[in-house]
Amino acid sequence: MRAKVHEPIDFGHALRDALVTGVLTLLVLGPVTNLVLDGYAITAELLRGPLIVNGIGLALVVALGRFVVAVGVQTPAGRDLLTRFGQKGAHGVTVETAADNDWHRVLRPLVIGGALSLLLLVLSRFGLMDVQRAAALVLIVLFVVLGQGLGSLRRRGQSSPWRILVPLLFVAGLVLPLLFNAWGLFPKTWIGNLILALIYVLLGLGLNIVVGLAGLLDLGFVAFYAVGAYFLALGAQYFGIGFWTALLCAPILAACCGAVLGFPVLRMHGDYLAIVTLGFGEIIRLILNNWLEVTGGPNGAPAPGPSLFGLEFGRVARGEGNTPFHEFFGLEYSADYKFLFIYLVLFVVVAAMIRFITRLRAMPMGRAWEALREDEIACRSLGINHVVVKLTAFMMGAMTGGIAGVFFATYQGFVNPTSFNFFESVLILAIVVLGGMGSTLGVIIAALVLTLLPEVLRDFADYRVLLFGALMVLMMIWRPRGLIRPKRPAFAPKGA
Repeated sequence: MRAKVHEPIDFGHALRDALVTGVLTLLVLGPVTNLVLDGYAITAELLRGPLIVNGIGLALVVALGRFVVAVGVQTPAGRDLLTRFGQKGAHGVTVETAADNDWHRVLRPLVIGGALSLLLLVLSRFGLMDVQRAAALVLIVLFVVLGQGLGSLRRRGQSSPWRILVPLLFVAGLVLPLLFNAWGLFPKTWIGNLILALIYVLLGLGLNIVVGLAGLLDLGFVAFYAVGAYFLALGAQYFGIGFWTALLCAPILAACCGAVLGFPVLRMHGDYLAIVTLGFGEIIRLILNNWLEVTGGPNGAPAPGPSLFGLEFGRVARGEGNTPFHEFFGLEYSADYKFLFIYLVLFVVVAAMIRFITRLRAMPMGRAWEALREDEIACRSLGINHVVVKLTAFMMGAMTGGIAGVFFATYQGFVNPTSFNFFESVLILAIVVLGGMGSTLGVIIAALVLTLLPEVLRDFADYRVLLFGALMVLMMIWRPRGLIRPKRPAFAPKGA
């Protein structure tokens, strides 16, 4: 049998490749990290620290890494690894099986989540991590595990362990924030951070319906976010609408706006659809910015806080006949009560939306969305009304964005057009793409990471955008289909 002949390694090609890559990296990152503006003069600091984010240091690291990779892929082991990496995920879609909901598969995220929570508590106990940050991260881990449970579907006739575990995790998610706050481990700062994170989870879930499930590229999703926020602010200013009324009515108005957007774009696809939706988002922003008599223009408008059966969370009650929350229960006033209440209500709403969207995927509407995404012509040939399918996708996504806008307005207490610019749409789209288009769990993890990463990297405030971009590039190389690959629910005829 003839022995396999291996080609010799071309070190010269690898060295040239590394030099070109290093020079390009230096040209891109050098001016950003090594040139400092001092008054009207620009000075070059070649050894500016920390060296890990120094342009010259990064260029050397990239060049060395490129040389190692260029040499490694020429070896037999490197060729085999490159072949396996290229074939990974190339075999269509993944379908759920009965084993996905057995105890062994379910206990894995519970064990991993418990181990991470224990590690965070140990690090905080020995002073290696701030105890408040550790408590907030424990709540995040709990929510991710709960999201996986809520996002799982149970086959007909099959008992799933999540049926027992989800209620327990849900109760823990409501009780632990109260206990942490009572013990001084969950202050207003971290409550606010988690509120924003859950708001972006809602936004990601809404856009995931349009982009991930229906395959319609929407770059103006922030418009529905603005509709929900301004409905609460302007409704309270002109009609005396409160938080709970807005929470019920704003999704309906946002869904109607989604239908208005959906009708003109029924025949559009790809780039054309993206341009039209981008224009819709800019139209809403310009209306809010220029209609001074109604919206307040750039000055914005105040938004009321939430209330609980007539109990307000301010130091003094503003509504006629209302009572401050702390006076009613005989407590000392604290601003934490308001934000903690918003967090708990938002936690319940997000959990309900995760389950609602998961159930929608298994219904004919959800299957029609996925059929439209895969092939619209085949979808129409099977008798599916593509007009209704597209409109329902736009309306359901817009409804979720409207709910998120109400929570944002009541949390901020103030809204203005600068909060709803194009960058917000890009961030929400990045959450869906990085998490995995069509994957509920992936969207949850990506939203939490992308919104809380700037807070965790506060010590590297000058380089947060650079690290954020590097993370996105690495994700696209490592997991081009997203962090969590979506799984399609399996269907079987009754009695099978």
